[in-house]
Amino acid sequence: MRLQPKASRAGFDRVARDADGNLRVCARVNAPAEGGKANRALIKLIAAAVRVPASRISVAAGQKDRRKTVMIEGDTAELIPRLERWLEEIE
Repeated sequence: MRLQPKASRAGFDRVARDADGNLRVCARVNAPAEGGKANRALIKLIAAAVRVPASRISVAAGQKDRRKTVMIEGDTAELIPRLERWLEEIE
């Protein structure tokens, strides 16, 4: 995931390839990148989009970087279809 903090509006832009060739979801949040505020806003944004409790989502890597790895805990058989639908909406 690639995060833009302090954006004028929150949401997901697109799926794009980064400089390393990895596909990343581009996300925007209104919160500043200080004290973990942008990460917490990102978690809430993902929770609403994928319809899972925010308590099941965490930033696994990239806490202080724009590039994030996000972990969603739960039943994969239930999560995969939700994530696929979400990604289709973004693209």
